Amino acid sequence: MALWLARASSQLACRAARRLPPLLPSRHGDTAAPWFLASSAAQVPGPPEVEGGHRRGFCSGRRFAGESSSAAAVAAAEEPENGFADDDQVLDFPGGKVSFVAEMNFLPESHSERANCYRVLDDDGRTISASRFQEVSKEVAVKMYSNMVTLQIMDTIFYEAQRQGRISFYLTSNGEEAINIASAAALTIDDIVLPQYREPGVLLWRGFTLQEFANQCFGNKLDYGKGRQMPIHYGSNRLNYFTVSSPIATQLPHAVGAAYSLKMDNKDACAITYFGDGGTSEGDFHAALNFAAVMEAPVVFFCRNNGWAISTPTTEQFRSDGVVIRGQAYGIRGIRVDGNDALAVYSAVHAAREMAIAEGRPILVEALTYRVGHHSTSDDSTKYRPVDEIEHWRTARDPISRYRKWVQGNDWWSDAEESELRKRVRQELLQAIQIAERTPKPPVAELFTDVYDQIPSNLHEQEQFLRDTIMKHPADYPTDVPV
Repeated sequence: MALWLARASSQLACRAARRLPPLLPSRHGDTAAPWFLASSAAQVPGPPEVEGGHRRGFCSGRRFAGESSSAAAVAAAEEPENGFADDDQVLDFPGGKVSFVAEMNFLPESHSERANCYRVLDDDGRTISASRFQEVSKEVAVKMYSNMVTLQIMDTIFYEAQRQGRISFYLTSNGEEAINIASAAALTIDDIVLPQYREPGVLLWRGFTLQEFANQCFGNKLDYGKGRQMPIHYGSNRLNYFTVSSPIATQLPHAVGAAYSLKMDNKDACAITYFGDGGTSEGDFHAALNFAAVMEAPVVFFCRNNGWAISTPTTEQFRSDGVVIRGQAYGIRGIRVDGNDALAVYSAVHAAREMAIAEGRPILVEALTYRVGHHSTSDDSTKYRPVDEIEHWRTARDPISRYRKWVQGNDWWSDAEESELRKRVRQELLQAIQIAERTPKPPVAELFTDVYDQIPSNLHEQEQFLRDTIMKHPADYPTDVPV
């Protein structure tokens, strides 16, 4: 009973302290003095039993635990000249202990030096002295290079197909092939991918065929999305690749939820989500990082910082040191990596995946790269970027050329193999396009399926209205869509 009374009286005293007015009379006159909660020992008129008239400005954790008034008086009497007693220099606050200081110091807006960028290969494809990276076998290395070349050729031909009017839209990954393929190679098929729209190479690595890419871009009946999505909005249940969604950064919170489900099921897998520097300007980015940190979800946030969010440069998006530094604000470990260095990307994602799963934590990866192509077929980047800047990155900083030098330097690749690969991929892709063009489109009825188990009457009415409109105005609708 005595212990309970001591704790109750201590709690009442703390509550009373919180209700004190912000300005209290000074001990030396009527002039009002500010009441600093951060002050360890503000001089105020105290009760007679408190020697020296000292009263703590903030109830410490020890007092909440039932510290006796006599013990508090002794501690107050022994406070040093700097105003802090040993027991009052640290606040046991939710989230960890916080040290008190007597000086008022604001945190700087940025570090004096920018965060370093991890790199393995120099511009000539040679490994940097003393560099540490994840070793890759000849088989994996050659597959990585072949996929990077395939992605480059696929982008070129589909882009030309759009310019010819054969597909309605396209978006390339030119200059970002290393990010696509190297990051995918560091994952397993059980890892869940939530992409943005510039990561078709991840699907390519996992086994998505050129024919499947063509079917989606042409929106035929073999397209898994049944022609409902724009071109390049790929998806594959079989390959654990969520369907691309046009709105920016909406996939980030979804990735955290997917990662948490993997954690609850004790799966040896993680989720990875890709986004551009423009995505970090969305609220979903911040919500997702905080969500992941608090829930300790095994998710890898992979930011492709290519300097431009369509026509908006990073200098007009944020004042922080890029993206990687933002992870610290949410308690997330991060790394900045050269996005045009395939070995660096592979090593960083490989390590990030292991940490995410083994330690149950989110990891933020920022890859510095450059979008060599236009944002999409609806964009002309020469209107807002210098042409010589684009050409510099296209030639001197090309990730495919750099990685080829390393592979070829290991005697794993030859000029003859290069020529054969490019010829074969081009032929396969052109054939896939021809097949995709000849394949019929999904029927109109598919517009109304896959939402409800039993289609409601209002959707039946809409379908009938659409059919009647098509019959009435046939010239306004494509003739290759079965009615």
